[in-house]
Amino acid sequence: MKVVLFCGGLGLRLHPSTERIPKPLVKVGGQPILLHLMKYYSYFGHKEFVLCLGYKGEEIKKFFLNYDECLSGDFILSNGKKKEKLFKSDIEDWTITFADTGLKSTLGDRLKAAEKYVSEEERFLANYSDGLTDLFLPDLIDFAIRQGKIACLITVKPSVAFHYVSTDKNGYVKNIKQLNQTPIRINGGFFVFKNEIFDYVKAGEDLVYEPFLRLIKKRELITYNHDGFWASLDTYKDKQRLDELASKNASVWEIWNKKKKMSGAKEYA
Repeated sequence: MKVVLFCGGLGLRLHPSTERIPKPLVKVGGQPILLHLMKYYSYFGHKEFVLCLGYKGEEIKKFFLNYDECLSGDFILSNGKKKEKLFKSDIEDWTITFADTGLKSTLGDRLKAAEKYVSEEERFLANYSDGLTDLFLPDLIDFAIRQGKIACLITVKPSVAFHYVSTDKNGYVKNIKQLNQTPIRINGGFFVFKNEIFDYVKAGEDLVYEPFLRLIKKRELITYNHDGFWASLDTYKDKQRLDELASKNASVWEIWNKKKKMSGAKEYA
């Protein structure tokens, strides 16, 4: 399946990290979060990507045009610079489409702009490009295919320190809990779409609101619960947390490197 990655947002909550680069190029453990996600999908065999570019999209183009895997992998150099041998390449068999989808476009508009690149796909994958997970992707895809619905998204427990407060009609507090200790689940930003999704998206609309509400009315939107690792990169504090995990060799989302067992599933080949 092709993978549509939304890479056009302003990333305002990550300033100053996003003053010179777009959010997908913000580094986690030394590499852009976009590259982490692409390696994740590639690990499961999905190596055709459509990058929906917007804010500072030229920086993403430059990154891949100048990407040198020798800087992060083992290689042999002989005869000066005349001959190189890279022991392992992550991206040599990737196909990347760079689609300029507008500076201030909505998410729905960015998806519509990518339609021509996935028009021959019965289903395709999509992602916000700001979340990391150890989700066993084949299980999500198998679930989406079995259910046969137009759209499937993962839901996760929020990993934030906010408190959920429930009150009675007079405003007296009945209970207070950390948000991640409540039954509340949030959209995790990993999607499986049938091509019919484009029939539900109109110009100028966001993806989650109007189009998803139409899908809900038709009972064509279904969720897949994931209770393993998931974290988003929304704020500088999120970046610090992910960098700390990476520094402690606890970056469990890097399944392509560490070959760790994934939540709820056997090791992928």
